[in-house]
Amino acid sequence: MKNKYNIIFFLLIIVFIASYLYYSKSIDIKEEIPIKENIEINKEDYLKIYFMDVGQADCILIDNNKNYVLIDGGNTIDGKKLVKYFKSIGIEKFDYVIGTHPHEDHIGGLNFIIYNFKIDHFLTTNIKTDYKSYTNMLNALENENIKLEIPNINDTFKVNNLLFKVLYIDDNTEDINASSIVLEMNYKDTNYLFTADTTTDTEKKILDSLNEVDVLKVAHHGSQYASSAQFLLKTKPKYAIISVGKDNEYGYPKQVVLDKLNELNTKVYRTDELSTIILSSNGKDIEITNKYTDTNKE
Repeated sequence: MKNKYNIIFFLLIIVFIASYLYYSKSIDIKEEIPIKENIEINKEDYLKIYFMDVGQADCILIDNNKNYVLIDGGNTIDGKKLVKYFKSIGIEKFDYVIGTHPHEDHIGGLNFIIYNFKIDHFLTTNIKTDYKSYTNMLNALENENIKLEIPNINDTFKVNNLLFKVLYIDDNTEDINASSIVLEMNYKDTNYLFTADTTTDTEKKILDSLNEVDVLKVAHHGSQYASSAQFLLKTKPKYAIISVGKDNEYGYPKQVVLDKLNELNTKVYRTDELSTIILSSNGKDIEITNKYTDTNKE
């Protein structure tokens, strides 16, 4: 009888360990973390934003009724993986591709995008560099006969039911980050702000143009040189997304930035913790989930 209980006890321990390992893995991957469940999405008119997991880099895919916009393309080493993932979800063409500034962690993968998808408009800054990733991007555009367009501050463009406005762009080679293209996007009753690697100096320049936003893509991976208190108080984001590499050498996101967001009761989501973060909206409500995607070089 004693042996029987020992066997049962042993089997229970095995089941416990197996369950622990399974759920630990599930929690680590975090396949889904809904903010709001069961929001009504009209299949004919919806918004999805994918903050792609590309490690210490930026790549944002916007889908409005299968009209696609891409903001940045991760590092060079991410390019092939991004192409594979985008093709797997049925993308053949981008209405707009935007390289916010010519740093490798933002435009490195764009040459792969250029060679593998039809692109109606390609926007970037007028900053010219001798970086290999920038040269690769220009060569790809030339080879595919795609015009490089330089927008101006206050320019607007529409993609289906999305309205974009260029809040800032510059050609200052002494501070490439501060010259990033900053974009505001409106979808029905919701507002979004994409800040690339902009700095506090730029934030001051656009302060009067800022509105309150539902979603903020936190500037420069959560660097202490952006996201000033003044900027955050003006935008008052409900949700903040930080694209950042796990255990990165810069220590991003900085605690001072997280503290400022916490003071505003902003809900923060990070790609180093959640992999790819997917936002869905019907133009009124917002739902955020996450999904592991094999798009990170790490």
